[in-house]
Amino acid sequence: MVISAIQGELESLADSAHAAILQRFFKTGPGEYGEGDRFRGLRVPVLRKVARKYRHLPLTATVSLLQSAFHEDRLLALLIMIQRYYPGDAALRGEIHRLYLKHRGLVNNWDLVDASAPHLLGHYLRDRPKDLLPRLAASRVLWDRRMAIIATLDFIRQGNYDETFRVARLLVEDPEDLIHKAVGWMLREVGKREAAVAEAFLQAHYRLMPRTMLRYAIERLPEARRQAYLKGTVA
Repeated sequence: MVISAIQGELESLADSAHAAILQRFFKTGPGEYGEGDRFRGLRVPVLRKVARKYRHLPLTATVSLLQSAFHEDRLLALLIMIQRYYPGDAALRGEIHRLYLKHRGLVNNWDLVDASAPHLLGHYLRDRPKDLLPRLAASRVLWDRRMAIIATLDFIRQGNYDETFRVARLLVEDPEDLIHKAVGWMLREVGKREAAVAEAFLQAHYRLMPRTMLRYAIERLPEARRQAYLKGTVA
């Protein structure tokens, strides 16, 4: 009944015109990465507000919400999990992390990954062994691989770049554009904090990088330096 009430509330906030835009933006057509996904047309600030309202939703109900056919319902479930995770004790954080991994097949678009992986995967692994990340990076599932690299944003924020580089090496020749963008983005985040460290990695690997990955990674560099990377003339 709680899930029905939440979904009824979401439906009351729905915007069919915006839903049509989102279905195109998130590539829901035949053969596209979000094929068959359904949207209500809700904006993220609205969902964050609803998540705060239901931040004490039991985890069993949250998982049920995560199983919804609607994209925004799944995002809401993830936002609620994050709301529960941070104030939780070690046992609750561990339970949420395990549920996240168990049901990660439902975290099946880039925004869902990006909203959740730094928190429910990266933060949890911050002071723990990180062997899970290379395993996810080796997965045939696109979203697992994106999780692996996006999770490292938490480490980057702590000044730890080793795992970002470790996963980036595994994904540097990945065939998927959404992985190119994610890896480039994380390398750019490293560069915002430690330019020399990021450039050392780039100089060693940029010739292998797909163009999109490289462009994302060097976006904040001076124009002359950007052009040198794009032309392959960096010493």
